[in-house]
Parts: sequence; structure tokens; C-alpha cells
Amino acid sequence: MKFGVVVFPGSNCDHDTYHVISKVIGQPVDFIWHRQSAIGEFDAIILPGGFSYGDYLRTGAIARFSPVMGAVKEFASRGGLVLGICNGFQILCEAGMLPGALMRNRDLRFLCQHVNIRVETTDTPFTRDCMRGQVLSVPIAHGDGNYFCDSSTLAELQRENRIIFRYSDERGLVTDEANVNGSLDSIAGICNRERNILGLMPHPERASEEILCSSDGRIIFRSLADTLAELAKAS
Repeated sequence: MKFGVVVFPGSNCDHDTYHVISKVIGQPVDFIWHRQSAIGEFDAIILPGGFSYGDYLRTGAIARFSPVMGAVKEFASRGGLVLGICNGFQILCEAGMLPGALMRNRDLRFLCQHVNIRVETTDTPFTRDCMRGQVLSVPIAHGDGNYFCDSSTLAELQRENRIIFRYSDERGLVTDEANVNGSLDSIAGICNRERNILGLMPHPERASEEILCSSDGRIIFRSLADTLAELAKAS
């Protein structure tokens, strides 16, 4: 199995993600430059956090036009696993690969702090090693993490069990106080209908080793690796 980490101008969590996959999870990984229109043989692709193109327009709005995104869309259409973290989540929404949009945080401030997110379902390649209701302590670092969609889309996400993570307190209770950026329905992460694309605002790569005060985020990357191992064994 092989992971790819897409690098845009302004990405700043690409090396963090590369480190977790290669050193913590122990899987092969390569960088993918944003100007590549073909991406070769990968089993999972990560769109990392950062400030693609400086976020001078809307977060992710310019990055969606990068040549690599056409290849990422094709990869996903064939069932490939795609994880967008923070700015990567924003890019996925701007590219139409996930519904909704990420707006300015409720208090219009950049937030950089540890938060708790509750696992809503284990029925995805990204949460298969988790327990439903499990609380993960992971950091956020964003100014535009306020997830919003229209009422019909929200009903669809709820009905299809596509809300994968919600902001919660340490006990797993979803509260307004825990929802620090004001996201609709306390949404911290969602997936597509086929469940092979996940957008997640908090940074699991920054909470994958004990030296970082939490290793909770590692389970997301481990879930991906275990899914790919199972698929390879089946084939």
C-alpha cells in the first residue's frame, strides 16, 4: 500500500502528515506536487492542512483549480481513499467533493487549541478502528472552520450517517461551549455518500505521538492503513 500527500503552495502540515504515515504508522508515502495532472499509483491520498495559495480569496477556492485536483477527483471516483485535513477539508468542499462550506469562526478569531471530537460512526475506512462515541483529543488551527450547509443537505448528512465527527466535551457531550468555531450541528468531519472521502477540521497528525500531549489522532491513520491492508489481502 502507498500513501500520497498533496503539496500546495502554502501547505504547512504536509511534512507532519508525511512523518506520521512513514514513521508512526510505518507505511510508504510520497509527496505529490500540486501541478501534477497525473498522480501515479497510490492507495490513499491526503490533502494536508495549511494555507493553500495564502487563502487570499476563500480558503481552498484557488487550490481547487490546481491540476492535481482533477487527478484526485478521478482517483476518488474509482474508490480511492481521500482524507482532507483542515485546509484540505476546505479544498474538498470548494472542489464539490464534499457538500457545504467552511466559513469564518463564530467569534471571527483564529483558533489554535486542543479540542475534543466524538466519533459518530465506525462505518468508514477512517474510523474502523475507533469505537462509536469514542472521544479524541486533537488540536485545531484555523480561522475558517465554521461548517455550514443548507437544511436539506444537513438532513441528508444526518439521515445517511455521514457526520463522522462532532465537537464535544471530554465526556462526549455535544455542547455549544465545545463547538468552539460555531459549526452547524457541531460538525467536525463529514464523508461523501460512498464513504471513501473524509473532510476533517481538527489535525490528527498533530496528535499522533505522546510527545505531542495526545496520540488520539493516530487511530485515524491506523484505520486507513488497516483498511488498505484488508483490501490488499482480499484482492
